[in-house]
Amino acid sequence: MQSVEIRRAVNAADVAQQAAVEIITSLKELLSKQETVHLALTGGTVGIKTLEALAQETEFAELDLNRIHIWWGDERYVPENSADRNAVQANVGFLSKVEIPAVNIHVFPATDSGLNVAEAAIVFQQELTDVFGVEEPKMDLMILGMGPDGHIASLFPGVDYGSTDVVSISSSPKPPSERLSFSYELINRSNKIVFVISGIDKASAIEKIHTETDCDLPAAKVSATGETIWFIDEAAGAAFWSC
Repeated sequence: MQSVEIRRAVNAADVAQQAAVEIITSLKELLSKQETVHLALTGGTVGIKTLEALAQETEFAELDLNRIHIWWGDERYVPENSADRNAVQANVGFLSKVEIPAVNIHVFPATDSGLNVAEAAIVFQQELTDVFGVEEPKMDLMILGMGPDGHIASLFPGVDYGSTDVVSISSSPKPPSERLSFSYELINRSNKIVFVISGIDKASAIEKIHTETDCDLPAAKVSATGETIWFIDEAAGAAFWSC
């Protein structure tokens, strides 16, 4: 059954802490019911804060991390060691501090691969196929941020990205121009989605998403098959909560 919940936080740090606790609770439940869990991470300031909060929680380290697979909702198509890559930022604040096997960490290709961005998308689609086999790829739990324009992952307003699981973007409205991203279809297959949203620059988009039934912003097009939880701080929710 699909459900949507909005949880109020004081600031970005509180968003990250609340989300970290929710993620750990979800992972515990998932690991009690199934052999393998697929977790998709996000970048962005509050997304990285959330990962840092996860790394600091002793309860996370106590999970059976050998059974957790790590993915990202999107990635900037830049060199492998670029500080702009979500995977690099996640490694600094999270992955380097926890013991998830390297074989379970599925990073998008980088420009070092020698592939163009469209070829890289095809290669990563094969990675999904190799891991999920005959089953349709889906995330058990996905963390998402949101831009001031309502974009999620690297899916921006007013663009038709097609229906493949992995999308290649060659002209992103936000630099860098080349990116790789999960599609709406793959994102919406997630069993649970946790949004982490902070900042007054998100207030207008949050108001539209949660008050307008015909809102066409990318974040409004996202809904997990099970539970979607929005962690929104006071600044980001200012216009919404004043309605």
